[in-house]
Amino acid sequence: MLVAKPIKLPANQFDHFYKGGNRIGKLRNGPGGPMRPEEWLGSTTARFGSTDQGLTVLEDGSTLKESVLTNPESWLGKAHVNRFGPSIEILVKLLDPDQRLPVHFHPKRNFAKQHLGVVHGKTEAWIILDAPEDAWVGLGFSQNMNLPKVKSMVENEDTKSLVNSLNKRKVKKGEGILVPAGIPHAIDTGIFILELQEPTDFSILLEWEGFAVDGKKDGHLNLGFDLALQALDLNALNKDDVEKLVIKADADSSLMQSMLPVQAEPYFRSHLLQPKNATIEFAPGFSILLNLEGSGKISTEKHGNFEISKGDAFIIPFETGGWSIAGNLQGLLSRPPAPDAPMASL
Repeated sequence: MLVAKPIKLPANQFDHFYKGGNRIGKLRNGPGGPMRPEEWLGSTTARFGSTDQGLTVLEDGSTLKESVLTNPESWLGKAHVNRFGPSIEILVKLLDPDQRLPVHFHPKRNFAKQHLGVVHGKTEAWIILDAPEDAWVGLGFSQNMNLPKVKSMVENEDTKSLVNSLNKRKVKKGEGILVPAGIPHAIDTGIFILELQEPTDFSILLEWEGFAVDGKKDGHLNLGFDLALQALDLNALNKDDVEKLVIKADADSSLMQSMLPVQAEPYFRSHLLQPKNATIEFAPGFSILLNLEGSGKISTEKHGNFEISKGDAFIIPFETGGWSIAGNLQGLLSRPPAPDAPMASL
């Protein structure tokens, strides 16, 4: 089993039920599309229904999941393990859809614990890397709903009504959006996203027209829609509610800035790094770094230096010690919640 040290991640795209993936392939030197619209970075989470698809494989053939479970304090640090156990607490993805993602939602923690036997739900967040003009995301119902009405739309496969039921918000490059578990949502075609989420693959589909999936069979986590729909937040979000979930990065601002609103802190952290030939220093802690532009150098206390170029992604474990990044680059740093973060909601 490999010791915990910085790892440059190979591409980890795989087939999915929706189209896309060419921008991921171009950025990450991976296979691209046409049906590989996701890449899972530094993943200890397997795709729902699979034992290994989606897991990050290390150079000795073992998985990151196995290595973390074997030596969690080396990867995550004692304080993290004391708070969260041997879980990295996050799943980081690249999403590159060439078609609109279906209206769907994810269960909260209490529902997942009761009905799926795990402690995590799936609160997630989107960092917008690129978006066509007028591209939108759907976020929450625009009017209060009731369960019979939603169930009727799902059973009748009323795609138009389900899409129209959501708040539509136009998005631009550089925005970060928190998507709490339970809230229905959708993503317009052509939006390139870095996604952070709780470490599960739990999605409940409300519609699936035009997608390579049998929603009636596979859209409800094997729970049946009668039960699965009980995890849905039926309350409307008004415009102010939606805007409280959004933050906009300032490309000319500080060397390091948060990409998510404070409500995300119990779940994960995301920061935009722009050293501008300065040096940004970090205390020890598990991190996943994706470089979007330019090049630079990662310097670590215990494992030396690593060159980082456009498209490179690195895992940086706690065992590395303090580390820093310098250069003319633009990167996104994804991290689990701090060991002293507020408790996540149920």
